[in-house]
Amino acid sequence: MGTALIYDEEMTKYKLLWVDPACKIEVPERLIVSYEALKDSGLAVRCVSVPVREATDEDILLVHSEEYLEAVKKTPFMTLEDLQEFTLQYGDVYFHPNIYHCAKLAAGASLQLVDSVMTGKVRNGMALVRPPGHHSMRSAANGFCVFNNVAIAAHYAKQKYGVKRVLIVDWDVHHGQGVQYSFEDDPSVLYFSWHRYEHQKFWPQLRESDYDNVGKEKGEGFNINVPWNKVGMKNSDYLSVFCHMLLPVAYEFNPDLVLVCAGFDSAIGDPQGEMCASPDIFAHLTHLLMNLAGGKVCAVLEGGYNLTSLPQSVCQTVQTLLGDPAPRPANLDGPCESALESLHCSRSAHRKYWSCLKHAAEPPTSDVSTKRPKLAEEEGKVENGEEKKSAEEEVWPEPPRRVPAPVRTASVLPDGVSCPEGCELFSSSDDPVIISKLRENFPNDDSDALPALSSLIALVEKMERNEICNGLALVHDVTMAMTCVVQHAVTALSNRVLVVCVGDVVVPTHYKEDGKTLLVHFSNKEEEQKSKYHIPVCLKKGCRDVSGFMQAVLGLLLPLGYEYDPSLVLLVRAPDSGLCDGAWQQLTGLLQGLAQGHTLVLMQEGESVSVGPTASSLLGEAAPSLGKLPAPLPEDVEALERLRTRLQVDWKLLQTTAPETGRGDEH
Repeated sequence: MGTALIYDEEMTKYKLLWVDPACKIEVPERLIVSYEALKDSGLAVRCVSVPVREATDEDILLVHSEEYLEAVKKTPFMTLEDLQEFTLQYGDVYFHPNIYHCAKLAAGASLQLVDSVMTGKVRNGMALVRPPGHHSMRSAANGFCVFNNVAIAAHYAKQKYGVKRVLIVDWDVHHGQGVQYSFEDDPSVLYFSWHRYEHQKFWPQLRESDYDNVGKEKGEGFNINVPWNKVGMKNSDYLSVFCHMLLPVAYEFNPDLVLVCAGFDSAIGDPQGEMCASPDIFAHLTHLLMNLAGGKVCAVLEGGYNLTSLPQSVCQTVQTLLGDPAPRPANLDGPCESALESLHCSRSAHRKYWSCLKHAAEPPTSDVSTKRPKLAEEEGKVENGEEKKSAEEEVWPEPPRRVPAPVRTASVLPDGVSCPEGCELFSSSDDPVIISKLRENFPNDDSDALPALSSLIALVEKMERNEICNGLALVHDVTMAMTCVVQHAVTALSNRVLVVCVGDVVVPTHYKEDGKTLLVHFSNKEEEQKSKYHIPVCLKKGCRDVSGFMQAVLGLLLPLGYEYDPSLVLLVRAPDSGLCDGAWQQLTGLLQGLAQGHTLVLMQEGESVSVGPTASSLLGEAAPSLGKLPAPLPEDVEALERLRTRLQVDWKLLQTTAPETGRGDEH
C-alpha cells in the first residue's frame, strides 16, 4: 500500500484578471512550485499517481445549495465586467471563466483521494488542488474558495462508505468557517482548527471562530477552535496544542477517517499567517495523525502563499505520508504565553464533553496577555532597536534532507523464532572489541549472553550511522540488555537516549545526571522520582487500563520526548506488562516521530507472540484502532495531573496554562 498523489496542471489555468490587493497572492504558481518540488526531490515518483475527475452536481450538492451551484455554472460564459460584478457579492474571492471547471476538479480530486484510501488502493495520500475550499459556505464563495473540497469529501465518505466518524484537522492559518458551519450540529464529524484570530481582528473576523464555539445541538463538543491571538507562533506552540488538545480528543473520538485541511500559510515566511513555525514541523504533525483511523489520512491543500515555505512544507508532509522518518524537531523552546492561554481556554471549553479533558483547568479569570496595554517593543514593532522584518523578509534554513536508511527494520532473535516479513535478521556479532568491553561491564554474567548483547551493540552502531533505521530484539534479560545499550550509546558525545519502560522492569539506578538519558517508566508501583531525568509514571492498573495509559503517552511522554529530543529511543517491554498489542503498537508508532525514527525495542524471550505486531509498527504500518476509549480511572488522571504539574517546572512542553492565568491543571 502506497501514498496517493493527486495533481492536474489544469488547476493552474485560472488567475486574477483585475486589480484586487486582497486576492493578488492566490496565484497559479502556488500549485506549480509545490508539484515541481515533489518531482525534484524524488517524492512524486514514489507516490501512486491518481487521476483527477470532476465532481458531479450530486457531489457538490452534498454541501452547497442548488441556487449557488447554478449561479457558479454561469461564470464560464460571463464577460470580465460580469465576473467582477458577480464576485462583489462574496468576500475575498475572485472568479475567472475557467474557475468553475477547476473548482470541480479540486473537489473531484479530494473524492478520488477518499476513494483510493477507503478502497485500500493506497494507505494515505495528498491532493494538490486549487482553488482551496475550507472557507466556502453552503451558498457563498469566500476566501479564494468556490466549493468546500474537504466538507464534500467528508459527506461523501459517510454516504458512500458508511464511515461513522470523520476527524477533520485544519492547520491552515485561517479559520475554515465553511467546514465549521457544515458540521457544527453533527456529532459524526469532529472539526479541529487553529487559526490566527487576534481577538476577532484578523480575517474572517468572526465571533464563531473563538474557542467557546464548540458546536450546536447534537454536535456540541465536536467543534474545537484554538485561536491564535498573536503572530509568531512556533513549533513548540503547534506541538503543544497537538499533544494536550487534539490528540487526546481524537483518540477518544476514534475516527474511521482523517481529513486534513492542509494549509501551509501557518508556516514561516507566509504574508498571511506571519507565523514562525518551520516547514519540518509539518512532518511531525502528519506523523502524529498517522496512527489514527488505521492510517487512513487524506491531506488536501488549502492555503500557503510563500513560494518557498509552501513547497518545503508540502514535501515534508508527503515524505512523512510515504513513511520516511521525520527529521529531528527544531527549536522546541516551549510554548509562548499567548499560545498557553489559547490552549487553556480551549481545554476548559471542552472539559465537559471529553473525559480526557475532565480535569482541565477552570477557565481563566484574568485578562489574557494579548489584551493588556503594550509598548511598541512588546508588540513586535521594534526588535533590538530596529524595525521588525515583515513575514516575507524572514530567513530560515532549508529543511534537513531526509535520507531513509537502506534497511528499515532489523531483528535480533533467538533460535526458533522466525523473522517477520519485511524485517532483516541481524546475525550475531562476535566482534572481539565489543565482547571484551562487555566482559568488563558484566563480569559476573553468563558468557552465553554476550554474543546476543554484542549483536545489540552492533545494531545500535548501524543505527547511529543510519544504515538501519530501527530494530527489535528478544533478549534473555531486558534489564541487562537495556543497561548494555544505554552504556554503549551514551559514550558518543552527541547521543541522548530516551528510555521508555513498560511494565515491571528492574530499572537501573546509576544513570548520571548529565542529561544523556531520560528514563520514563510506566508501571503500577509507586516509585520515587530520583531526578529530572528519571520519571516514574504509576497507573493503578499498570498498563492494563488502555485509556489511562494512552492519556499518559499523549499528554506526558510525547511532550517530554519532543522537548528532550533524543538521538535514540529505547523501548523496553517487561514480561506480562499487561499492555494489549494495540496500545503497544500505538506507542511504538508514535515514538518513531522522535530520533529520526531510530527506535530499538527490547522484549523478553517468551514474548515472541508480540514480535509480529511490533515489527509491523516499526515497518511503518498504522497501529490498529483502539476502539472508543472509556474514561480513564479518576485516580490515574489525578495522579498524572499532579505529576505533570510538578514536572512542568523543568519541562516546558508539559505546560497547559500560562503562569499568569492558572496554576497548572487542577481537579
